[in-house]
Amino acid sequence: MPEQSPDGGHDLVTALVHDEATNLTPPDAATLTIAAVESGPRRPKRKGIGVGGWLSVAWLALLLVIAVAGVVTGQKIPFLPDPKNDVGGFKLDMFSPGHFLGTDASGQDILSLTVNGTSASMEIGVFSVLIGFTIGGLFGVLSGYFKGRVGAVLGSTTDILLAFPPLVLAISIVTFLGHSVFWVTIALAIVAVPVLARIARAATLSWAEREFVTAARAQGAKHSRVMIKELVPNVLPAMLSIALLSIAVVIVAEAGLAIVGAGVAKTTITWGGIIDSGRTEIDTAPHIVLIPSFIIFLTVMALNYLGDALRAKFDVREGAL
Repeated sequence: MPEQSPDGGHDLVTALVHDEATNLTPPDAATLTIAAVESGPRRPKRKGIGVGGWLSVAWLALLLVIAVAGVVTGQKIPFLPDPKNDVGGFKLDMFSPGHFLGTDASGQDILSLTVNGTSASMEIGVFSVLIGFTIGGLFGVLSGYFKGRVGAVLGSTTDILLAFPPLVLAISIVTFLGHSVFWVTIALAIVAVPVLARIARAATLSWAEREFVTAARAQGAKHSRVMIKELVPNVLPAMLSIALLSIAVVIVAEAGLAIVGAGVAKTTITWGGIIDSGRTEIDTAPHIVLIPSFIIFLTVMALNYLGDALRAKFDVREGAL
């Protein structure tokens, strides 16, 4: 078998230059070929989040604007109709005069209640998961990185919290501490901590054995630097996807707490509170329950879809390292 020339690149350039001189190839073909070879194969572009992802973003952005407006105006959105029924009597039917979605048994406008309830429901969902994300992420990264006594203690704490039935734990906390938005948020944050901690710990255990982490340790990097610079950027994509799903779960959990009488006080409007208030009239006026339930359905679906889209877009693959 003839030995291959060790300088094949030089032969290729020489042949291309000769072909240019004899008009067998267009001018600058050698230069273009060399540039193409040096640039290497093009990296595939990352896929976008798609139409469904952007629709989810638009819906969540709308809810965020309404929630902020509710906080600023004290749950009194100026462009909505007066919550009180001014027609006379309780018009439980939908599309009643002056009340597009009808009223509840107290004569309050369902559209106004649902929009105004966005503020408290989104506040509970976002802030409880944000607290759980921070504490759970810290527990998970520490227990996954330190496999000794520290990891054992943190892992055991997470397992103990997971052993409690989530709904029972949340009801107990709210019952003892109070029915304000703050305490309901804290209760649901405590429920979210072990779930997010387990996700962070599993991801950290996987990434902690990778070559770049071993190399950083070999170069004398401190534990804090290894965790912040090497592990956290790779753990975050999985946690962010689960965090969006957790917001959806917390919103549903808040509605569940309201139905069993352990939710936010009646003076604060929430989607779960509206559903609870309409349970007694569900046979004659099902729209009182269905309208906020449909809003919760759209919100949960948007959060789930966006979480899956972000995970597919930002997930770190082995071949990309």
